[in-house]
Amino acid sequence: MADLDFECITYDWGVKDRTKAKELFGIETARKAMKFHREIPGYKMTPLRALPNLAHMLGVGGIYIKDEAERLELNSFKVLGGSYAISRYIQKRLGLTDEETTYDYLVSDECHKRLGDVTFAAATDGNHGRGIAWAAMKLRHKCVIYVHKETSQARIDAIRRYGAQVTVVDGNYDDAVRLIAEEARKNNWTIISDTSWDGYTEIPTWIMQGYTTMLLEAQEQFSGMGITRPTHVIVQAGVGALAASVIGFYAALYPENPPVFIVVEPDKAPCVFESIKANDGKCHSVKGDLDTIMAGLACGDPSPIAFDILSHNADFFLSVPDYIAARGMRILSCPLKGDPFMISGESGAVPLGALYSLMTEKGDEEIRARMGINSSSLIFMVNTEGNTDPKHFRQIIWDGCDPVPHQYRTRR
Repeated sequence: MADLDFECITYDWGVKDRTKAKELFGIETARKAMKFHREIPGYKMTPLRALPNLAHMLGVGGIYIKDEAERLELNSFKVLGGSYAISRYIQKRLGLTDEETTYDYLVSDECHKRLGDVTFAAATDGNHGRGIAWAAMKLRHKCVIYVHKETSQARIDAIRRYGAQVTVVDGNYDDAVRLIAEEARKNNWTIISDTSWDGYTEIPTWIMQGYTTMLLEAQEQFSGMGITRPTHVIVQAGVGALAASVIGFYAALYPENPPVFIVVEPDKAPCVFESIKANDGKCHSVKGDLDTIMAGLACGDPSPIAFDILSHNADFFLSVPDYIAARGMRILSCPLKGDPFMISGESGAVPLGALYSLMTEKGDEEIRARMGINSSSLIFMVNTEGNTDPKHFRQIIWDGCDPVPHQYRTRR
């Protein structure tokens, strides 16, 4: 086989600092988020799926995937962050206590009357906007969502089904973020964004904290399997909010002995990767159309508060081509006999695709050694989305779009 087809940075340029992780993602913060989410009608714990036969094939101790394709009715983990951030916004606006900030109260006539008319707004590539639209609909408030020009019609339609007004921006995701920030100031909208910028950090922090519900669930599920914690975490990054939440949670929970943290991004939109590579502690932008099949990760500007967590806690950063995500989707939809079947979108499958490449491609032996991946490794990842773009999903699974180059195809 050919040498590896992706870039890897080992981030060991200083002592890890868990302070911010413990401040933002401590166990009590996660419990608070979970308490709120458990009150939502239809809430249930999403599965933590083990793939023992694939783990044996790849020579690792275990592969465990938190399957967020089954989260509520929204096919994505994103609703956890958006709904929790809106609840915290209303709590602060009305001066409520934690005990008063229940889901039942938030949807009540009394709360609506006290709050008045609010228009919630967000820029999205699909999943985040759908979660905000769903939450706004439940609370009987207006919602405005901006999407970039490459957003699929299926994702736009999914947002509109929850009553949101959708505007298509002639630009990429980051252009949509900048434009809605301007429009929100003019129209007095309340932005619920999963990325941060100067002067806008509180709501993005609440969103990241909302994601910890699925991690607390995962830890309960690991405990039921007799596992204390994973040894390795592979997590995908767009602006970095999910990656910061996952890594921050585990860094706070196990500050003295955390898992090895591996961040994966598309090589056509590697904004966190390039910022780490610059090695100056600053966020750097990636320009252009960001034309990757991983629509949920097609971001050119890192979230500064997320980057702060990642730069102080993560160990490895990968920049990978699109076919790695497509292969991950195919592995999950056509598993080894005895392993569970999973539906995953492009952004959801890239951690598994990256692991497969790490374990099978020539030239990865040194990287695997540095990562400490071996037969005892227990590897955790999140399938962040299900089939959110049915047409493109069929093109990849049925038609073989984004095929694995010949030199990287399976030889075992």
